[in-house]
Amino acid sequence: MTTTSLTRDAYRHVGRYVVDQSPIAVDLRDNTNLWGVPPAASRAIAAAASAASRYPRIYASALKDALAVYAGVTPDMIVTGCGSDDVLDAALRAIADPGECMAHLDPTFPTAVTFARMNGLVPVGVPLTPGWDADADALIATGARVIYLCSPNNPTGTVVSRESLERLATHAPGVVIVDEAYTEYAKTSAADLVGPGSRLLILRTLSKAFGLAGLRVGYAIGSPDLIAAVEKSRGPYKVNVVAEHAAIAALTTDAGWVRARVAETIANRRQLAGRLAALGLPALPSGANFLFVPTPDAVSLERSLWNSGIGVRLYTGLRGFGDAIRMTIGPWYLMAPLIQGLERATGRSASFDGQPA
Repeated sequence: MTTTSLTRDAYRHVGRYVVDQSPIAVDLRDNTNLWGVPPAASRAIAAAASAASRYPRIYASALKDALAVYAGVTPDMIVTGCGSDDVLDAALRAIADPGECMAHLDPTFPTAVTFARMNGLVPVGVPLTPGWDADADALIATGARVIYLCSPNNPTGTVVSRESLERLATHAPGVVIVDEAYTEYAKTSAADLVGPGSRLLILRTLSKAFGLAGLRVGYAIGSPDLIAAVEKSRGPYKVNVVAEHAAIAALTTDAGWVRARVAETIANRRQLAGRLAALGLPALPSGANFLFVPTPDAVSLERSLWNSGIGVRLYTGLRGFGDAIRMTIGPWYLMAPLIQGLERATGRSASFDGQPA
């Protein structure tokens, strides 16, 4: 196995991570594509070097065309950005005024809450239902100008039900932003609910299934009027030349590679979930490329894995869950040391009736 010496992130998400500088060999913390960059995208990165002295297209028009084909919409329903978080930041500025509320699932992707505060909005967390769904009625009752849903949700991996999405699309008092960063792994989407005059904005990224996290390419799908408002707020030149070339190559040439890696991820997700359950560490049902395990032993497990050179994401004090660990799904050669580390930490065997993918 080829490994790279890494260190813990020098950042915290709402103070819930323990941070130090110990090196690790297997990094399962960030939910990126652990198979790497798609082959055609890698070639496009090298070929685009000669264009780096020129400005990119102002609004990434060629990339918008490719994304529209991929998403099955028209280009005027697409806005791009420097990662989906950049699109989210622009959307919040376009949609809401300082002092207005943004309702969100709790727990959810903490950067969304950070951007709400940066834009002067008041974040209002609404807990998941006992079945890990979005509580549509409670979100609507907040009267929020913006409702932010992450589906599959980060960090839980759970998927917002179609019933909840439809209810929010129809009855929400403002705009509903659905963050579908992991949609390829869930094989479900709310994009078909977007139509003329729709108040739905679907966020997506090429950082996960498409393996381009380091190039920062995100986009959103929405009605043309809503997209135009977000694009004005977003500003020009948000996707650089190299990123645009690589993204187009990934979308148009590497689609088969991406589908194959997604299928492998889903198979490994099932296999790993079975191994975790055998260790007494049941994971929540996941529609993403990671598993989330609530456990009172999260801190000691994370520390034990860290000392074995394996990094997982540690959460403490999450609403409705308490302490938990989250781990990215990757090739099986990266899952094997994780399982071995957990076996050592728990003193149990992860025997499971199945074969590694």
